[in-house]
Amino acid sequence: MGIYYDHNDSIYIVSTMEDDIKTTVTDSGEVAAEWINDILWIHRRRLHHLIVGFDIEWCPHGWHGTYGQNPPALLQLCVGRRCLVFQLIHCDYIPEELGVFLSDDRFRFLGVGIEDDVQKLWAEYGLAVDNFDDLRYLAAEATGQWEMRQWGLQNLVGEFMGVNMDKPRRVRLSDWGTYSLTEEQIEYAALDAFTSFEVGRRLVTGDY
Repeated sequence: MGIYYDHNDSIYIVSTMEDDIKTTVTDSGEVAAEWINDILWIHRRRLHHLIVGFDIEWCPHGWHGTYGQNPPALLQLCVGRRCLVFQLIHCDYIPEELGVFLSDDRFRFLGVGIEDDVQKLWAEYGLAVDNFDDLRYLAAEATGQWEMRQWGLQNLVGEFMGVNMDKPRRVRLSDWGTYSLTEEQIEYAALDAFTSFEVGRRLVTGDY
């Protein structure tokens, strides 16, 4: 496990035991739009069944957004081995490409507790996610183990990827609204999105 720069201030490589995750970290609407356009081009032949790992990190207690407390600070998306960590709370603007991408019902957005995240994203930023599923319910339906509906991402990763995923409490409860994310925060955010993608991919394809 580890993280390092990729010759670009906004690009990090988050290294797992098996994969290197190219992670774009940005508060630039233009850079976020470029990431989306790259994904659409790379996967242009299979957009009708595109799986997207989805997660949000929230501002800590005491932050107030336009419509409520603790607004989403980061939006994390992952397709394959490419992740976007978009600093919504600090972005210069939200690109039209992001709204179109999230609302495209050909794409299936997968995460844990995703319904609450989707509702907050809409309430705070007017971004609608049309086609989404909670990984916990997919896992329960796939295996018949209904207790999985109460599991967290860490347990799902252990079950379907065979990996002991470290989610340090000090990072989980850190200040996600900060302008300058630490390398620990970037690694945590990227891995949440990547493992959501990978667990989702395995559940959807039956590859587990």
